Amino acid sequence: MTPLSLYLCSLLNNNNKKKLLICYNYLHTHRTSLHLVDRAPQKTRLVRLLDMNIRAVFRGRVTGKVLAQQSGARNYREATMCTSSASGQDMTNWLWSIYNETKKQTEALIPVISKNSVNPNTVFANNEMSLHDIEIYGFDYDYTLAFYSRHLHTLIFNIARDILIQEHRYPEGLREYEYIPNFVVRGLHYDVQKALLMKIDAFHYIQLGTVYRGLHPVPDKEVIAMYDGCHVPLENMSDFYGKSSHGHTMKQFMDIFSLPEMNLLCCVNDYFMKHNIDYEPVHLYKDVKAAIGDVHVKGIMYRAVEADMENYISYGEQTHAVLNKLYEDGKKMFLITNSPFDFVDRGMIYIVGKDWRDLFDIVIVQADKPGFFNDRRKPFRRVTDKGVLHWDRIHKLEKGKIYKQGNLYEFLRLTGWRGSKVLYFGDHIYSDLADLTLKHGWRTGAIIPELRKEIKIMNTEQYVHLMTWLQGLTGLIEHMQVHRDPASQAVVQEWIKEREAMRSQTKDIFNSQFGSLFRTYHNPTYFSRRLSRFADIYMASLSCLLNYDFQHTFFPRRTPLQHESPFWPEQTSAGALKMPFIPHRTTTEE
Repeated sequence: MTPLSLYLCSLLNNNNKKKLLICYNYLHTHRTSLHLVDRAPQKTRLVRLLDMNIRAVFRGRVTGKVLAQQSGARNYREATMCTSSASGQDMTNWLWSIYNETKKQTEALIPVISKNSVNPNTVFANNEMSLHDIEIYGFDYDYTLAFYSRHLHTLIFNIARDILIQEHRYPEGLREYEYIPNFVVRGLHYDVQKALLMKIDAFHYIQLGTVYRGLHPVPDKEVIAMYDGCHVPLENMSDFYGKSSHGHTMKQFMDIFSLPEMNLLCCVNDYFMKHNIDYEPVHLYKDVKAAIGDVHVKGIMYRAVEADMENYISYGEQTHAVLNKLYEDGKKMFLITNSPFDFVDRGMIYIVGKDWRDLFDIVIVQADKPGFFNDRRKPFRRVTDKGVLHWDRIHKLEKGKIYKQGNLYEFLRLTGWRGSKVLYFGDHIYSDLADLTLKHGWRTGAIIPELRKEIKIMNTEQYVHLMTWLQGLTGLIEHMQVHRDPASQAVVQEWIKEREAMRSQTKDIFNSQFGSLFRTYHNPTYFSRRLSRFADIYMASLSCLLNYDFQHTFFPRRTPLQHESPFWPEQTSAGALKMPFIPHRTTTEE
């Protein structure tokens, strides 16, 4: 037997129920988060036997000696039959004793777990990638090099709302509505025909409790009736780029600029419902989309930001430090953005300085991503600093010059920058990253500003307490549901109700309406699924790169698959735990 097994056998022989409960909970509640030093091949079978006998010892039926004779036991139910003859009150008392001891031990673990908090300045890996192999670094501009304050969202909302009123003849009463900063999160889906905003998980299931019509939640029963359950068929989901087109009824809001758009959709829906105004949801969606588009296309947002950089742009010094570090190490750098040159130039001068263009080998503006990555027909066109367009054919992309539009195929032909030696950063998983990783083999890095806030929440004592006990309670329910007598089932049902209440609490910690950007209770969100598929690495901001040298390899955590043993030590992304992970540098928090 393994050392762990021998220890438990001694407890069984001595009928030490208290310590047996501790070990039981250790094995079944925390085995995925705590490291077991025992790695014998027969471990899984022994743990099952120990499970059976720990339960049985409470009924006085098994000792440690019996364990050695049960190595051939295969049926889990056979080992739990010893409880079937117990009275209902005995079973109730036994189950609650397990519950109380599990809770006690869970609370004892919280200080230890809290010490292993996650560093929000970590670079997280979905796919193994070494910076040693990267020779060329590419960047988007908005929410990658330039980060914006919440004032910008309020500005976009107010301008688009006024466009609806003035140009689309929407009611003047809409002026009563203001931007609600913490109402929505990125990655939500919007049912265009039903005018419903919701969160969907990686398996296309709607998370009940996160479906909103206007500013108010839709009852779960109504949602289930509308969708014949909670599943959204593939043909109804948004298309590859998150858009509602070609028969798709769902639109997914993937970029940070979409937060004002979701807010405005909800506010207009709310106004129409509050005043009993009959309206066509499809028209409303298209009008709001057009109004938001005008804020960008007509240059209204650009002029407002340029006029008050200090109010709208943040994180400037961090971007400058990253670009300088890359430049000093001799890395090639390029910029591909959908924003116009004048806007980018003014922003980069504010962030980096007047010589910002010296850092970049190629600058491409108004690229029209994601079309830039797929449409071979658009040629590059040179544009002067003052916006004058040249008509000559482009035979070479030169440093110090500005180019407009173009396409990736021509970019690859002119530069030869192909494959995994190129790493491109962007905030939009579809428009910036998807085509690059699927079609062209570039390495990709996602900038997810929300990470920093969510990690800081996950590091709080409240969250650690909730999640630790939620996992413990889930383990209890999973293992004690085998007791089918009415008394046992009544206890288990109480636990299930407690679990549901705790799941709602964990959602509300992140966002009262929609919860975390990354989770729908226990499942990953649809956003998380796409992030893990299209981004090799992801981080809160480019400044996270300052914590690593250019020889660093990012390793994804090896999370056991459902059919794999969870008993090997769990890997953690380098630097994710708050401890020094580079010999000459320790990570710091903002």
